[in-house]
Amino acid sequence: MLTLTANAAQAIRDLTASAPKPAQSGIRISSQGEGSSSLTLSLATAPEPADAVVETEGARVYLDPVAATVLDDKALDAGADDKGSVSFVVTEQTA
Repeated sequence: MLTLTANAAQAIRDLTASAPKPAQSGIRISSQGEGSSSLTLSLATAPEPADAVVETEGARVYLDPVAATVLDDKALDAGADDKGSVSFVVTEQTA
């Protein structure tokens, strides 16, 4: 299952803090079609019925079935540039 770094969890909490329902909000990673290797990331107020849910330190990530399979053994990390723009990076999980 996808894991989140502490940086990613903090970035997600920051992004969802001003959402209409912050207690349920998270980011959603979804595929662009069945079997697609192209994934998109968006803010979501709740998971879709078929989504897998990853929660770490109060940060939620919703994964559609294809994204859950593609990211099964990956980690999500985040960083910010000098202007505060957040970027997410998928890496290999570390033991």
